[in-house]
Amino acid sequence: MPAATTEEILLELVDQDGTTIGTAEKLSAHQAPGRLHRAFSVFLFDTAGRMLIQQRALGKYHSPGVWSNSCCGHPYPGESPLAAAARRTFEELGASPALLAEAGTVTYHHPDPASGLVEHEYNHLFAGLLRAEARPDADEVGAVAFVTPDELVKRHAEDPFSAWFMTVLDAARPAIRELTGPASGW
Repeated sequence: MPAATTEEILLELVDQDGTTIGTAEKLSAHQAPGRLHRAFSVFLFDTAGRMLIQQRALGKYHSPGVWSNSCCGHPYPGESPLAAAARRTFEELGASPALLAEAGTVTYHHPDPASGLVEHEYNHLFAGLLRAEARPDADEVGAVAFVTPDELVKRHAEDPFSAWFMTVLDAARPAIRELTGPASGW
């Protein structure tokens, strides 16, 4: 049996309230103008309150080589966003979070000028702790780094980041502050 391709992966299409209204193939959902679909974004922190960011692998069809949050992706149709976030975190980073908590939702529409693809997502946000050492899958992740808030500001000014990164980070900040404490600076 041939291996599954990106085009064969189905995503849940949703309305503005996040109610499932159908499915679409992954690539077609990301083609302009973009179809609103369910996604998730994970922000993981170490015990010192530093955020794990990842550089997307160069072989990724969408936004290759850019830095982004710890993990992101799409639930399979019928899969809960929390289960999908835990699954993909392990698949991409080779480690499971010690804690993973809901951090809200955000909807956005971000075109990627480099690829012409569009992220039009109803995104479920999660924040958590990573106590195990990350062992990234090289097909998914080019590099990882733990950063403080000041280090993130510097890196964001110097390096390319995903179009959605600041949108999801800003939406998750209240939950991140609750998780890491006020002294962490997030």
